Amino acid sequence: MNDFKIIAFTHQALPLNLIGKLQLNYDEQTAILGALKLNFGFNEFLFLNTCNRVELFIKAEHEINMPLIKELLLYINSKLNNVELDSLTNNAEVFSGDDAIEHILKVASSLESLVVGEREIITQVRKAYDFCNLLGLTGDFTRLLIKQTIETAKEIYTTTDIAKNPVSIVSLAYRQLRALGIKNEARILFIGSGETNTLMATYLQKHKFANFFVFNRTLVNAQKLAKSLNGKAFTLNELYAHKSGFDALIVCTASTEPIVTTSLYTSLLINEKSKKVIIDLGLPANVDELVVKNNDIHYININALKQQADANLILRKSEVVKCYELIKTKIEQFKAAHKERKIELAFGEIPKQVKAIKEFAMQEVFIKEINLLDTQSKEVLDKVLAYVEKKYNAVAIKTAKEVLLNQKNN
Repeated sequence: MNDFKIIAFTHQALPLNLIGKLQLNYDEQTAILGALKLNFGFNEFLFLNTCNRVELFIKAEHEINMPLIKELLLYINSKLNNVELDSLTNNAEVFSGDDAIEHILKVASSLESLVVGEREIITQVRKAYDFCNLLGLTGDFTRLLIKQTIETAKEIYTTTDIAKNPVSIVSLAYRQLRALGIKNEARILFIGSGETNTLMATYLQKHKFANFFVFNRTLVNAQKLAKSLNGKAFTLNELYAHKSGFDALIVCTASTEPIVTTSLYTSLLINEKSKKVIIDLGLPANVDELVVKNNDIHYININALKQQADANLILRKSEVVKCYELIKTKIEQFKAAHKERKIELAFGEIPKQVKAIKEFAMQEVFIKEINLLDTQSKEVLDKVLAYVEKKYNAVAIKTAKEVLLNQKNN
């Protein structure tokens, strides 16, 4: 077990832009990772690559020291300068043995994530394994470990509240919007086409909303978001000319002054009397206070959403202790499963040897006696020997496992 190591470069110790210099797309992984494993003499290797972490899972007897880490870093990115190389090396986290097993279980269970409880990491771990396995980098140990890792993460997500109560501002905003009973044919008006509104648009599109208008300072960016939504794009200067109305207005820009003023809101309203929804994700607020005060609207703002997100995050973190206890149990289960698997592999040659002994006995040692038997007797003898062969192999492996477990308990 001590020959399993992890070298981790994560958001907890490094800036994301520096971690980004180690991130590899699938084509780059295909070109580099096989040669890396061969060059460094690793028995098994897995490369985990996410937006805020890059981790190397290594099965080898190598000592993980700073010179080796530097060599690995330069193999992954030969363009790293000395400052970058030193920063990455000095801030790398190294785990081995039981600590490495515990680390990967925590990672897949999102306990080490930037946002605790976000489920995306379990998919990223699975995909990393599938791809590295496809490249022939992994082996029996990694297969068994990832199987235990995925099972552990799933159990944590289903038996604890670690992933409940959303902590994403956009997710909370979307849930509040749906809670208001807004229909899928509703007219959705976006002001701003940055990352936040783009993410919000993804939620809406996923849930079959389809009537979108996108306004942005730069038309090309508005067109980009509108195209993904099959909507219409305009510049901010065209807001006063918009006469198609709206049911929900979602605004998030970098403006330090309110975008949605009383005059603009009145213009967009076009004398409609239905109660509107405004989601203000700007910081500072993109909606003038007077608009909220003087109109009958459902107003969802980032400050209230952030308070809810912080409260939910506290609830999630209160579940961490439960998760740690479960992980301790799963580590012991994995160690037992790994030992059993080692026995199975060690006994892998026994069935072949037993089969060879049986065939030698029938074809060489007792060939004369067997030839005196009639066809039916030969068939019965063959069945008896096959049965004994099968049972012997099973009993041998079972006995070895029991001896191992008794040694562990004693």
